[in-house]
Amino acid sequence: MDVLVRIKRLVVRGAVRFTEKARTELDAEGLEPEDALEAILSAPGIHKSLRSRSTRRLARRETLYVIVGVSFRGIPIYTKGVIRKEQGRDVLYILVSSKRSLP
Repeated sequence: MDVLVRIKRLVVRGAVRFTEKARTELDAEGLEPEDALEAILSAPGIHKSLRSRSTRRLARRETLYVIVGVSFRGIPIYTKGVIRKEQGRDVLYILVSSKRSLP
């Protein structure tokens, strides 16, 4: 299954967790968590995939997905997240989410 489709299905199911950092960034930009979720749902593709270098990662090899989309209010939003297992089910953890100006 395409990774973006998998991520969008997690959003639709509500299988999403925001880190405190992501919530702080959304608040600083005057955005709601729903804005970030809408941007993910509207994204045409994954901007890029990176191997996580965080010492806090849970899996040995964790892929970080960068998604750029637009909220239903027309706000471009840049989001980074990983798919992790929680009680045997996939969950999208949003690590970074902030407004981004597009060229």
